[in-house]
Amino acid sequence: MFAPMHKFNSDGVEIAYETAGGGPPVLLIHGFASTGKVNWWETGWVKTLTAAGHFVITFDHRGHGASEKLYDSGMYAATEMAEDARRLLDHLGITQADVMGYSMGARVAAFLTLRHPDRVHRAVFAGLASRMITGVGGAEAIARGFEAPSREDVTDPGARTFRIFAEQTRSDLKALAACIRSSREKITAEELAGISVPVLVVAGDKDDVAGQIDPLVQAIPGARGVALPGRNHMNAVGDRGYKDAVTAFFA
Repeated sequence: MFAPMHKFNSDGVEIAYETAGGGPPVLLIHGFASTGKVNWWETGWVKTLTAAGHFVITFDHRGHGASEKLYDSGMYAATEMAEDARRLLDHLGITQADVMGYSMGARVAAFLTLRHPDRVHRAVFAGLASRMITGVGGAEAIARGFEAPSREDVTDPGARTFRIFAEQTRSDLKALAACIRSSREKITAEELAGISVPVLVVAGDKDDVAGQIDPLVQAIPGARGVALPGRNHMNAVGDRGYKDAVTAFFA
């Protein structure tokens, strides 16, 4: 059962979070237009990780779910969202955790790992691979799709998919438009080469949003990659093979 969320002040922004289980901590960072509940609780991830003996932490990004909604795109840098994650660890008194991010959450997890390597024990970057380096693109079309009067007015296929998903998650469309305009910062291969913690890269082999796994694996020293057969960006999240790979990695 998903309990009501706790909240804390992250440098002036109210961030909602939840915890479950006990043992070594795992911080889960959800994707764009999703929530901690949708990305991690409803897909069985929290149940899987608590059963494996972990203390699991989920939270809603700024502008998402039960967290504070901001309408200035300058407030949504992925680096600042990584600081929200770091401040949450501070708030909970956790010095180091395993970290897993999906899609935009993978980018946020990567910035957290780069900026605060002492806080990350192991990292999983899922749903975002080579495009963490090359960029995803289409942000302005997606933002305009959120700002359109209705989903019927959205003609761009990718933007329409995000609009439908955001409506399903009962998201604040104006806040998401502000977020997408600034949260897709690229990370260079040279920067990624500085990561020294163990990293697992996971994506569906039909995931056009994530891109190819190998370029990201090759950019990070010692990283390993797992491709999920037949999975795309939306249906890879709850994949059994994904869960098995991560559970083994964290063990």
